[in-house]
This record gives sequence, structure tokens and C-alpha cells, in this order.
Amino acid sequence: MKASILVLAGDGIGPEVTAQGTRVLRAVGTKFGHNFALRDGLLGGIAIDRTGTALPPETLAMAWASDAILLGAVGGPKWDDPTADVRPEQGLLAIRRELGLYANLRPVTIHPKLVGASTLRPEVLEGVDLLVVRELIGGIYFGEKKREPDRASDLCVYTSDEVRRVVRRACELARGRRKKLTSVDKANVLESSRLWRRITDELVRKEYPDLQLEHVLVDACAMYLARRPASFDVIVTENMFGDILTDEASVLAGSMGLLPSASLGDGPRGLYEPIHGSAPDIAGRGIANPYATILSVAMLLRYSLGLEREAVAVESAVSRAIDRGVLTADVAPPGAPAVTTEQAGRAVVEAL
Repeated sequence: MKASILVLAGDGIGPEVTAQGTRVLRAVGTKFGHNFALRDGLLGGIAIDRTGTALPPETLAMAWASDAILLGAVGGPKWDDPTADVRPEQGLLAIRRELGLYANLRPVTIHPKLVGASTLRPEVLEGVDLLVVRELIGGIYFGEKKREPDRASDLCVYTSDEVRRVVRRACELARGRRKKLTSVDKANVLESSRLWRRITDELVRKEYPDLQLEHVLVDACAMYLARRPASFDVIVTENMFGDILTDEASVLAGSMGLLPSASLGDGPRGLYEPIHGSAPDIAGRGIANPYATILSVAMLLRYSLGLEREAVAVESAVSRAIDRGVLTADVAPPGAPAVTTEQAGRAVVEAL
């Protein structure tokens, strides 16, 4: 098949990990006979430096013209002034909103060889295979904001349609897994969460009666992720809660450098990125873990291009590289040699 893929390397380690992601994409194209046209665009801090805006109109136009977008990371100390009018994160929020990418999928599994990379006991990690579906373009991140010298506010707003569409996406995914859905909210305090819970109850009862539904408060969910993570199948939650909980879930896998994500809307076009940030402390050193980006490529192949066989091949190649002990410093055992970003990417291509 032919597909157009926009690559937004971004800032910090973004260019380093996306280089390995595109390397794997080209290898998949060669192996399976596909023609992937890769184009580069600007987003985040680098876009601010070159154009004065975090999401240039040219980048958005290229995104609309692409079948999928592969993103590295945005941000860094250079642009960290909280009072600045333009910040790298604005570009990321804007491209999600403009493309209507309301559902963020973040899978969490544990590779047997990396159980020791987690700070949790091995018996707690046994059987962990969960998927967090995070609402991505609503809630407090996109609500009205005000800041005065001695007062500030951020408004959290959800409509029933916004809740319904992301919960429906989570339900469809749960049907293809173990048919258990956990909806996370703060309904004991927040009116937006009470709406979320009511809409979820109505939707599951009417359209997905085959699913097992449970409601869990966000603080309890944070505790359960550390104490009994294998009890979860699909978790669906609002924007800020999902952002925080999935960062916590990275402890299960051992590193943020292992966890991919897909941001999807109603059509096949999606944005794919590792859940980690730009890691400015290690940028330019060639030691960042590219596996999350490469696994995001697998999700790109699956969800935007419909290439399930190719997606499984990439995931299997990453697993085989890890089996061989090809580990970057964030997950390598103490005292064991660590590989570079490039060596990890090369190992995946060889495994393909």
C-alpha cells in the first residue's frame, strides 16, 4: 500500500527516537512491499524558534494531508517560562484538537525480561495487560483559564457527547479484550465526574450489556495500579486523570521509554507518540530508549493503516530485541552494559 506519514520529531530526545521509528517504518515497507512517504514538519519548541508559533499552519496542513502522524516529544528548559505567551505544549494540544483526536490509547504490558526494571515486586506484575483510554481534547486542559496576581483558575468542562464518544471507543476495545471496563472519575466531589459516571452507566447498559463495568475513584485507582494492576483490563477516564495515571503506570513496565500511545478520532488518521517527554537531561547523548516510539509505529500500522500483520511483526521484533538483552540504560540491569538508541533501533530492524 501507499501511505503518507508526517514525522514531527519535536524537541529534546524527540529527533533521536523518531529517527529509529522511521528506520523501522522503512524496514517494514521494504519487507512487506509498502511505500511509505515520510515528510518532516515542525511542532513544539523548534517550531517556536523557527516560526514564532508552536503549531505552524504549514504543519497542520501537512497533518490533514497525511494518513498518520509520528511524533517525538515537545518542550524543554529553553521554553519553560510559565508566563510566556507561546509554549511548546500549546502546539501539541492544538494539533490534537484541530484533528479531533479525542481518544488516547495507552497500552501497558510487562515483558518478562524486564520485570526487574520495575520497582514493584514481581508477583504484583504477574499478568498485567491493561489499556488506558484517555479523553484527550476536553476537560481542564482545554477549559477557560484566568490568571491574576493573586488568583488563578482553570475550568473543567465536559459535555455528554464528549463523554459518550470516548467511552464508546473504550467499550469497543474492551469487547475485543477481556470485556471488563473500569471508568475512573472523582464523582464524590466533581460535577463533571458525576456527568461522566451517569453517561457511562447509560451507554454500557444500553449498548454494551456484555461488558463488566466498574466505577473507581481516581485516588483509589492510583493505589490499585500499584497494588493490583493485573485486575484492570480497559480503563477509561478524563484528560487530566488519564495523563497522571498513565505516567504512574509506566512504573509497572519499568520505564516511560517502553510505553507507546495512539491518539485517534472518528476516522483512521491518528497521531502516534511515546508517552515520555523530551528528556532534555539526556538529549543529544544517544542513550534514549526508542522502544516506545517503535511500538507507537506498530500502533500506527494497526490503527491508521490497517496493517495488523505488520504491526504484530514490529511488536514481536521489539520483544525479540529485549529477549536478546538489547537494553538502553533506563531498563538495563545494574552493572550490565547498556546499548545506544541507534543500537536498539538496529536490533529491531534485524529482528524484523
